Amino acid sequence: MRPTTITEVLNALDRIINTSIANNDPAGLFAFIYRRTTDQVQRAIAHKSFEDGLRMERFDVAFANLYLDAYENWRQGAPTAQCWATAFEGTHAPLAIIQHILLGMNAHINYDLAIAASSLMKGQPLLPLKSDFTKVNDILASLVNELQDRLSRVSPLFFLLDWLGKDQDESVINFSMSKARAFSWELSCELWRLEGAAYDARLQQADQVVHQLGAWVAQPPGWVLRNGLRLVQTFESPNVGDIIEALRR
Repeated sequence: MRPTTITEVLNALDRIINTSIANNDPAGLFAFIYRRTTDQVQRAIAHKSFEDGLRMERFDVAFANLYLDAYENWRQGAPTAQCWATAFEGTHAPLAIIQHILLGMNAHINYDLAIAASSLMKGQPLLPLKSDFTKVNDILASLVNELQDRLSRVSPLFFLLDWLGKDQDESVINFSMSKARAFSWELSCELWRLEGAAYDARLQQADQVVHQLGAWVAQPPGWVLRNGLRLVQTFESPNVGDIIEALRR
């Protein structure tokens, strides 16, 4: 059954993580980071950090179910959005840990988030959601430094991305988190106003854009960055369980 509470979402993510560890499937890397974020949202709701905690829980569950549905569809060979297909196909490629994480973040934040927000508020004003929508940025931003630190534990040459990207590796993560949410809010506003064929057409267009962003993450333009990421990946552990255990500590 699909989760109806954040606690059930966390349990579903735990199952994906455990399955990924058992199968040595890199899909568990994004699932682990997403679980960390979802746990922080649940804590923020408990501390009454949002204007409407009950609405935020419904929103967070709807958002999570889009990822859980995409994951299950992929496992069963059912159709899924192009952006998610790119992310899941990446789990079979020799990518760096950060690439696996960013592929999942790209599809979930740039695509799923707008669907969740526009669907939740359909038939009622969308603007009241914006404040709580934006507050999640603070949670995501607080996790950036933590993610940087944790990745350095499992990726010995991760520091090279500072040099290759001219100290912009954190900016890359911030784009995937905060700037992507800004993009997603604008897309939410568009989808909220649309119905029927117009909605489907805009969603398909968005999927194509996000898919192209994912393709860039998987195969960055430029010989230096692309080969730098290959070098970083070469020195990372190939064992998903070991990576997740190190990230947990």
